[in-house]
Amino acid sequence: MNTATSMTGTRVDDWRPAPDLVDAIVTASHGDPFAVLGPHVLAPDALAIRAFAPGAERAEIIDRATGAACAIMERLDDRGFFAARVKGMRPDGYRLRLGRGSDTWEKEDVYRFPSPLGELDLYLIGEGTHRNIYEKLGAHPVTLDGVHGISFAVWAPNAARVSVVGEFNGWDGREHPMRRRHEAGVWDLFVPDLSPGAL
Repeated sequence: MNTATSMTGTRVDDWRPAPDLVDAIVTASHGDPFAVLGPHVLAPDALAIRAFAPGAERAEIIDRATGAACAIMERLDDRGFFAARVKGMRPDGYRLRLGRGSDTWEKEDVYRFPSPLGELDLYLIGEGTHRNIYEKLGAHPVTLDGVHGISFAVWAPNAARVSVVGEFNGWDGREHPMRRRHEAGVWDLFVPDLSPGAL
């Protein structure tokens, strides 16, 4: 069985993170959410998919092309942390179906998307010579992997954590922590299905 090491060195299996990692995500104290959430390749034909959805009681992975259910996610923490091991799926081939009581809803997994900033952008920002930095920092409508949304980026080299908050996530800073780009002091995140004008 594949194993991974948690922040405190606890050994865990290949798709369920250690309790300290789960707690760090649900308390918004983890500085690198992409290391825990989203899809992680376990083997050529297997993924670990992890999601934090504080308003959900249940979660499943669905095929983004067909809408068919592929796996029921295990609820590892009552605060809304879910995980599953899935075979035969690409890292960009799924959506999440969440539920609470009799309500169900679908959403893209924010943590499956690549960074909206390219390596050249990061190099030039870090060097202080990016001539069009206003096109990269802030909030900008973009399309990533065929999905429309908003790209957020902020320069905050001394921050321990940065989140995107708004009406779309109930102003909950736990739901959309950003990716830290150490080489440039920048934090970024693509939020799918968000439109210009959202508060």
